[in-house]
Formats: sequence, C-alpha cells, structure tokens
Amino acid sequence: MQITETLNEGLKRKLAVVIPAKDLSERLDARLGEIKDKATLKGFRPGKVPVSHLKKVYGRSAMSEVMTDAINSTVAKTLEERAERAAVQPKVDLTEDQAEINRVLEGEADLAFHVSYEILPAVKLMDFKSIAIEKPVVEITDKEVDDEMQRVFRQNRGYEDKGEEGVVADGDRLGLSFEGKIKGEPFEGSSADHAHLTVGSGEFIPGFEEQLIGMKKGETRQIEVTFPKDYGREELAGKKATFDVAILHVDGPKAGELNDEFAEKLGLENLAALREAVREQMVAALGQMSRQAMKRQILDGLDEGHKFDVPEQLVEAEFNTIWERVKHEIEHHGRSFEDEGTTEAEASEQYKKIAERRVRLGLVVAEIGNANKVEVTEEEHQRALIAEVRRFPGQEQQIYDYYRKNPNALASLRAPVFENKVVDFVAELAKSSEKKMTRAELAKIIAADEDEVPEEHHH
Repeated sequence: MQITETLNEGLKRKLAVVIPAKDLSERLDARLGEIKDKATLKGFRPGKVPVSHLKKVYGRSAMSEVMTDAINSTVAKTLEERAERAAVQPKVDLTEDQAEINRVLEGEADLAFHVSYEILPAVKLMDFKSIAIEKPVVEITDKEVDDEMQRVFRQNRGYEDKGEEGVVADGDRLGLSFEGKIKGEPFEGSSADHAHLTVGSGEFIPGFEEQLIGMKKGETRQIEVTFPKDYGREELAGKKATFDVAILHVDGPKAGELNDEFAEKLGLENLAALREAVREQMVAALGQMSRQAMKRQILDGLDEGHKFDVPEQLVEAEFNTIWERVKHEIEHHGRSFEDEGTTEAEASEQYKKIAERRVRLGLVVAEIGNANKVEVTEEEHQRALIAEVRRFPGQEQQIYDYYRKNPNALASLRAPVFENKVVDFVAELAKSSEKKMTRAELAKIIAADEDEVPEEHHH
C-alpha cells in the first residue's frame, strides 16, 4: 500500500492512497469464501459452488463491498498510525473515470483515491489559577421578602370577574391586547392578542400599569411610556413608545388576608413558616443566577486563555445551527435585520465569531475533562433526563419515550452536565473574590448573557 501526503496546511490534510489490486484480490477471495458456505445456486449443493463460478455471479458486487471496506479500514488505520483525529468524517474522492473503476472492479487495476480531512488541534491547557472570577453576593432585604410575600398572596388568594362594568384598580388581574410602536413603527415583542397582567406587579415597563387604572372592560386607550435607560434590550433602552391597549376582562382579587390561615391553605404551619419558605426560594433562585454569572466568567477566562485554530468544518456546522435559529426568530416575529439595528452581513459575522468561540470552548472543556478524569455518572445522566422531562408538563410520557428511542438525543443530555462539572473543577482552582450587588444588577448580567443567541426550540 502506498500513502503520500499531498497537503499539510494548518489543520488541513490530504493524502493520496493506492491499494494494490493484489490486496483487493485477496480481500475478494476471503469475501467469496464467506459467501461460498451460504450460497445456494441452481445446480449446486449448498456450500459446493466453485469460487470461479461465484466470481462470475457475485464478483462485481462483492468487489464493490470489498472496495468500500478497504477504503474505510485503510483511512481509519492511516489516521491511527499518524496519531491524528479527524474533526469530522474524512472525505474520500475516487476517480470519476468509469473505465478505470471497471478495471478496479474486474481486479485488473490498483485502487487509487484521495482522502481529505481536518484534524482536531492539540489543546495545551492554561494555568487555571490565572482565571479571576467575582462571585455575585446579593443580600435579600426584608422589603424584597415583603414584596415577594405580597406576590404569593396575590397569586394564591384567587380572583373573581368584576363583570361587564368592571373598572381597573391596583391589584386587579387583567386580560388585555396591545400594540406598541416607536416613532410609528412596531418592534419585536411589541404586540399581544391576549396578555395577562396583575396591575401593580411591575411586570411591564415602568409607567405602563399605572395608566391602566380607571379603564373599563372593553375600553381602548393609547398610553405613552419611556423604556428605562438600563433596559435589557439595548435597541429599546431610553426610547419613547406608544401602546394602543384594549381591556378584555377585569378580575378583582377575592377578599382575604395575608395571615396564618392563608399560610395554612398553602400547606404551611403559619405566616412565619411561609415567610421562611419564600426567603429560602429567593436564596435558591439567586444561587442559581450567581452560579450562571460565575460560569460565564469562567468560560470567558478559558476562551481568553486558549488561542488556537479550530477546524473550519466544525465552526461551519455550529454556525449553521445558530444561524437557522436566528433567521427563524427574525422571520417568526416578522422582523428584519435592519429592525434589529444591524445588517444580515454584520449579524452573520458576529454569529460566526460566537460559533468559533463555542467550538474552541467545546474542545477545551473536553480536554480539561479528559485530562482530569471528569465523568458523568449514570445517576447524573438520569437526573438530567428527569429534569428535561419535567420541563414539559402534560407531555412527560412522550418526551420520555422520545429520549428512550433516540440514543443520540439521550447521550446529548450528558454534554451540559459534563460542561458544568468541568466548570466546577476550574472554579475550584481559579482566583475567586466576592462582589456585592443588587438583585436587579445580577438579573441584568444574566439577561445580557442569555441574549447572545436565541434559544433552541425543543420538541
């Protein structure tokens, strides 16, 4: 067998391979030997068909199989001998000359082909102690616990329809439709046919809810608001907007008090126990947010500390996945790239960088895990499956069956668990300090992180 390297540039490799006709002929005889024992041809007893006759009947189709096997095993063995790992399946180019292919099939010519591939780069790991992370520390104030208690109270005491003459008051739960515009132009997320809102909850832009007070069921009004300067979406921050709002129904809170009796209805001993449960829930939610902010810092540190070329094919595949989602989001909301304050070319360039970062980080995370024996246990894998199934109330069985029948999808649930374990491993070694901040500041950091790429639409 003859192997000649014809390209070695960065991560790209190309080899010219020649498998002698003699090798193929030996492989063919072995293959026909296997067929001989099973072949049943008219006029011959089972297992007694001469090889020469088998060659006439099965020769070309068997040789075609032998060629495929020879190519695959040669490519795999060659990469192993060269100590190279291909980023994706190597591409094999055979001659397009049919006469030449026929000669190979007839056993009269050597099999010559080219194989092209990109290799996975060697990853030299940085010193993780040089990564500095700030752990967000958020003190929960008594007022925030009070506000959350009021929200729980409003949510659980129930509402009743105020009827046809219902007038909106603070604390009411409304059904409303609205259409928002900035300088006469609609913007993403600016309209809804039937939204729900509890007046005074602060769910909408400051100033929006207050202007609904006094409206009647069926009434339409135009209200004006200004997006806060630190609004999560930069293209809307500080902008004035008008909303045409129609009130569809008005539900007023049922009578009741935030007391021990209310807490008992929720299955708690008394009001103090409810307050403690609410605080614990807030602490847990902040812990999750804090962890997410630290994870972003660690991934940024790993990205900064590892600069190497990544396989173009992997970047292209990752970019195509992201780009499909981005375009789907834009089209789904009837928008254009210009509406988002960019152009298709600029957005494409930005997401290519994100795709490259993701591929590089994927290789780094895999290398850290392999080098430090980080593994996902079967129990952790099962927990990830249960968490995924719970995300779809009412569809649990279908989602569970989907993963049971799709081993690749089930295996994909390991990846985020593995990544989190690697992040925890690096966090232990990184330089860590604490940074005090408010809940709002932490929420803003998380929102900015999540805005990078539109979420994937699951099943």
